Amino acid sequence: MTEFPIHPQLLTDCHRLGRLPATHLLLHRNAAVPWFILVPETTLANLLDLPTGQREAVLADCKRVSDFLTGTLACPRVNVAWIGNLVPQLHVHVIGRGPEDACWPRPVWGHLEIVRDYGPGEVRAITAGVLGTRA
Repeated sequence: MTEFPIHPQLLTDCHRLGRLPATHLLLHRNAAVPWFILVPETTLANLLDLPTGQREAVLADCKRVSDFLTGTLACPRVNVAWIGNLVPQLHVHVIGRGPEDACWPRPVWGHLEIVRDYGPGEVRAITAGVLGTRA
């Protein structure tokens, strides 16, 4: 069995955290905002074109990440988008937002000028928090 290929741009931009039930879980490398990317295993380009069961499973994964953002990280808002203008592979952005973030209230695309790397252990702790594993 071969590993599901994830678009190279997503792998360049993100830390690969692991698997949720319906998606591959990525974390954007820019820690200025908590920004997750979920990649379902499909060749379809539009979330709304997925078979109903798969679409519901992807949305359940989005909810799991959203719950982590609002519960654990105390983000007052969560933005969800699947755009695909630059990376054609279907992927869903789930981003924690709030008045204290680097580009509030504007969208992160084109407005996130601050760049911050994750510190030692942060990626492991986030992975454990979302996936329910040990850090």
